[in-house]
Amino acid sequence: MEIKLERIKPFGPSILKVKIPDSIVNDLNSYVDRIISDAEKSKKLDHGSRLVGDVTQEFKIEPDFAKKCGWANFLGTCVQGWVKTEMNKKITKFEIIQTWIVRQFKHEFNPIHWHGGHISGAGFLKVPDYLGEHAAGKGGKMFQGGNLNFIDGSHRFMSNSVLKIIPKVGDFYFFPHYLMHTVYPFKGTGEERRSISFNGYIDSDIYNVWGG
Repeated sequence: MEIKLERIKPFGPSILKVKIPDSIVNDLNSYVDRIISDAEKSKKLDHGSRLVGDVTQEFKIEPDFAKKCGWANFLGTCVQGWVKTEMNKKITKFEIIQTWIVRQFKHEFNPIHWHGGHISGAGFLKVPDYLGEHAAGKGGKMFQGGNLNFIDGSHRFMSNSVLKIIPKVGDFYFFPHYLMHTVYPFKGTGEERRSISFNGYIDSDIYNVWGG
């Protein structure tokens, strides 16, 4: 007897996965490399004091460049499509509060945290070839160093509380600002794990599902 299985997930926060166009990835990486080589600009755009990560460097992307390279338009287009698909509503407002770069190296990490605004996102511009593996005796078990882990609720029967994301260049994930997430330290060879994030606002009457 053939039994068709249909997975239904009506509960929990929605997450949207998209691919950043290669041209934007390349422009963003070139931009980051220019900022790194400019000590004065790096200091001016520093965002580390506002964020929780224990990482080498975090700095803001200038709004003019975000528009010029297509990054801002990419975010807005994806958010509009996500809200339409998820809620069948059309947003008329999309405002980037901040978009920033996170430069993480061996043994560095981002503790469990959440963001401000309404909608957030995180994705990958560079990923080390080797992130590490478990110590002896842990063979076959998934190594989580360098992964992006989303956390919601508690682990129960038929209900996981953690979604483990293996970083791949160009992958980007949109999520509600309140969704907790973390990145554990990796054991790579010193190569950079470079990610990009943002916080944004949409129409208040669409975000405020409580109606108050």
